Amino acid sequence: MAAVAVPPLSAWLVAARSSTQAECGGADEHHHHHHQQQHQCCVGGGSSTPERRTVEKKPDVKQRRVVITGMGVVTPLGHDPDVFYNNLLDGVSGISEIERFDCSTFPTRIAGEIKSFSTDGWVAPKLARRMDKFMLYLITAGKKALEHGGLTEELRNELDKTRCGVLIGSAMGGMKVFNDAIEALRVSYKKMNPFCVPFATTNMGSAILAMDLGWMGPNYSISTACATSNFCILNAANHIRRGEADVMLCGGSDAPLIPIGLGGFVACRALSQRNSDPTKASRPWDVDRDGFVMGEGAGVLVLEELEHAKQRGAKIYAEFLGGSFTCDAYHMTEPHPEEKALADSGVAREEINYVNAHATSTQSGDLKEYEAIVRCFGQNPQLRVNSTKSMTGHLIGAAGGIEAVAAIQAIRTGWVHPNLNLENPEKIVDVGVLVGSQKERCKVNVALSNSFGFGGHNSSILFAPFK
Repeated sequence: MAAVAVPPLSAWLVAARSSTQAECGGADEHHHHHHQQQHQCCVGGGSSTPERRTVEKKPDVKQRRVVITGMGVVTPLGHDPDVFYNNLLDGVSGISEIERFDCSTFPTRIAGEIKSFSTDGWVAPKLARRMDKFMLYLITAGKKALEHGGLTEELRNELDKTRCGVLIGSAMGGMKVFNDAIEALRVSYKKMNPFCVPFATTNMGSAILAMDLGWMGPNYSISTACATSNFCILNAANHIRRGEADVMLCGGSDAPLIPIGLGGFVACRALSQRNSDPTKASRPWDVDRDGFVMGEGAGVLVLEELEHAKQRGAKIYAEFLGGSFTCDAYHMTEPHPEEKALADSGVAREEINYVNAHATSTQSGDLKEYEAIVRCFGQNPQLRVNSTKSMTGHLIGAAGGIEAVAAIQAIRTGWVHPNLNLENPEKIVDVGVLVGSQKERCKVNVALSNSFGFGGHNSSILFAPFK
C-alpha cells in the first residue's frame, strides 16, 4: 500500500503510555497494570564449549507504577517550582538583553538569561568555582527537587542507595569550561584547568550529584539535543518500572549563553533578532515570529515507585504514564515526510486534553507540530495547547525538564499558562485550540509534553493526575 501523505510531525507525536519496545519496558499503567516482557539471554562459547547454556527466563511481574514526588528548577522565571509556574500563569517574560558578556556585535542580543543565581547551600564553594554553569544549575535543581519532595538528608540516609539513581542530561555540556581551556592552550597546556575535560562532558553533572548523595543506582546522562530531558525522564522511569531502582532524579540542564553558544546559533540563522523588544521576541504560532530565543537553566523531577512513595508518606504531584521516542533517520533538522504509527497505547487519543508543545517560535517547526497535534488529538473539543518557550525562551537540553514541571503544575493547580505574544496567529491555526493571552482553567485528564531535537530525536511523555 502506498504511503499516505500526512503532516511531517505526526511521527513526532508518540502518544504512547508505554515504554518503547527497544527499552524493554512493556505497556505502562494508568488505571491498571500490565505485565513486563520476558527476556531470554543465551551465553555460549567457541569451539571448546560446543553446548550453549540457557539462562532461565525472568518470571512475569506486575508493571511498577511511577509517580512524581518532587520538582526542582533553575530558570529565567525563578528557581522554585511554584514561583516559576506562577510567573508563567501571570504571563511574565524571562527574556531580556544579555548582560553576561558584550554581544553588541551580534545580530541577536537577547536571551532567557538567568540574572540572579546562587549555589550557596547547594554546591561546595571549591567545586562551584571550577564547575561549568550547566553543572551548577543541574546540581542545584536536583537538590531542590529532593527538598521539594521531602527527601531530607535524614530520610535519604534510610534509603537503599543502590536503588536510587541520577539521570540528568545536557545537550551542550560544559561549553564555557571547554572554551576557557582552548583560550588557555593558546598560551600553554600548563595553563589549562586540570578539570577541563571531566567538567566539560555531559555525564559529569549526574556523576557529581550521585557522588554527593552517595547514590549507587543507575547513573548516566543522555544527550539528544533539545529532546534531552524527555529522553532522560523516560529512561529513568523505565529503570523504576523494570525494578532496577525505586527513586530517580531526572531531567536536563544547559548553560549555552556564552559567545560561542550565541554565535553558533546565530550562524545557523535560527535566532530572533527582535532586540528592541525582548519580551515580544518569542512568539510561537504568530505570523511575525522570526526565530527562537536562547535560554538557560535546569529542570529536574523526582520519580518514585508508587509503593515506595506511599510507604514514606510522600506527597504525590502526578503520575508518569510513559511515553516514547522515534528517530526520523532523514535529515538533521527537518522531520521525515512519511507517517509513522503512534505506538500502542492504553490511553485513548481523546483522553489527552493538554499538550505542552515544543513550539520554539520558528517558521516551519511551529506549524508542522501544530498540524500533527491537531491531526492526532484534535478530536477532543477540550484540547488546550501552549508553549512555555513563549516566556522562557528555549532552554535547549533543559527545555523538556522545565516543561515537564509546567505540565505537572497544570495538573496540580487546574490552570494552564497563556501563550505569550500570540497577537496575529497563522491562518491555519485554530485559536480555539491554543491557550490565549491569559491563563485558563483546565482540569487536565492526561498531559502530553513534546520535545524534538536536531538529528531527528523526537519524544513525547505523558503525565496524569494520580488516582
